[in-house]
Amino acid sequence: MDTGRLKALWARREILQTLVRRDLRVRYARSVLGYLWTIIDPLAMAFIYFMIFAVIFKRPDAGHHPYFLFLLVGLLAWQWFSSSVTETSRALLSEAKLVRSTSLPRELWVIRVVIAKGVEYLLSLPILVAFAIFYLVTGEASLNWRLVLLPIGFALQFLVQIGIGLLLAPLTVLVEDTQRVVRIIMRMAFYCTPVIYSLDTVPESLRMVLWINPMSGVLEIYRAGLFDEPLVPQPIITSVVLTLVSLVVGLTVFKRLERSVLKEI
Repeated sequence: MDTGRLKALWARREILQTLVRRDLRVRYARSVLGYLWTIIDPLAMAFIYFMIFAVIFKRPDAGHHPYFLFLLVGLLAWQWFSSSVTETSRALLSEAKLVRSTSLPRELWVIRVVIAKGVEYLLSLPILVAFAIFYLVTGEASLNWRLVLLPIGFALQFLVQIGIGLLLAPLTVLVEDTQRVVRIIMRMAFYCTPVIYSLDTVPESLRMVLWINPMSGVLEIYRAGLFDEPLVPQPIITSVVLTLVSLVVGLTVFKRLERSVLKEI
């Protein structure tokens, strides 16, 4: 992104904040439980996977101990990633009239989705803190200095989602099948991401393939401060590289397709 576009986005930061607040209000306007759904969904899924692996198949070693806390860290982060990718892919279509009729930087419509979903992610973290405290009190978990890496993981996930969103948003406008493809890919990506299992349980021949997934490194960072297992640097390094690549590719594609998108919508 050139300097002019960055300055334009920064100049519209108050409008961006307004759009993010609007998105959050609309999302929960008719919901009785409101943002609690952000917590209920990953909690329910964590319980289901815990029952399947730890109780039915008796494989709590699929991830670090305590396994329920391991699951919760992964599912909360995945919820942000999945919802961001899905909704940024249709960010321009869903706001077609405003995109066409305003002079706002078009990247803003993608960024506002990632930020809104990021706010929801942050609002869901108290439940993670509560379970972490519970396991600390019971002696099943321990904290370490690697908690200071959490902002790095957050920043990486935020930026990679923007890069992917900038790539998918114009493609969805120009190619109708993009949304269907995204849904299929996201279902597959869930099982190719160490959400319900740890990387050290994956056969070594497949481990390097999973490193190509930027979320592998992000989850490694998120879990590093809560579990004593050694930090694996390879997926983190790969995640940093892929985040930068996704941003460059996303920005380039978005800029080149912007005029075609405006004609189409």
